[in-house]
Amino acid sequence: MNIYGFQKSTLLDYPEHLAATIFTGSCNFCCPFCHNGGLVLHCNTLSKIPETAVIDYLKKRKNILEGVCITGGEPTLQKDLADFIYQIKELGYRVKLDTNGYNPNILQSLLEQNLLDYVAMDIKNSPQNYAKTAGLSTITFENIDSSVNILKSTAIDYEFRTTIIRELHTLDDILEIGNWLKGNSFYYLQSYKDSPDLIQQGYHAHDTKTLLQFYSSIKQFLPNTFLRGIDME
Repeated sequence: MNIYGFQKSTLLDYPEHLAATIFTGSCNFCCPFCHNGGLVLHCNTLSKIPETAVIDYLKKRKNILEGVCITGGEPTLQKDLADFIYQIKELGYRVKLDTNGYNPNILQSLLEQNLLDYVAMDIKNSPQNYAKTAGLSTITFENIDSSVNILKSTAIDYEFRTTIIRELHTLDDILEIGNWLKGNSFYYLQSYKDSPDLIQQGYHAHDTKTLLQFYSSIKQFLPNTFLRGIDME
């Protein structure tokens, strides 16, 4: 496993569980607003954390921590991901995977092996604007749609989430996302926030009024829609 970050304790990354978070390197997307630019663009220049060090720490904390979140970068690019998760599950932890959904076969395999307890899949934008938002010239959208359908048919907990950006997302985009994902899935609208490690600068959050309009509009398709990182004052 190419591990380049390890947060030893968090209440934010795994809903309702005290967890550790593991950051893997590299990604098959290059979203310009990504706040983990170092992991995407030049992870090989970062210090690698030994897998054994992570496992040893989890062994010591297994009576305190409840779960482990694996994020990135894009974790499904790691060839030994399943073996690594197996070690974590053997310690009794719940495992949450953060993914962009571009490797549906890997996602399906992990689910079939009962290695995941929660999946958070990023929904970048409406289908016609997906490639641009992912920082690509072209995209095989069928891969994304396959992962959506895999999660909608799974028995484990999962969520879809979209980081909303003034320069990239319109009300029409939000309505098309809602029509595409419609059903009882949990969906989160996340307000964009600046970061020093962005891939590209120059993006902004929508104002609260617009975000609330997006929220009320998409609930007709996805009643289990919630807001994250939005100041209601």
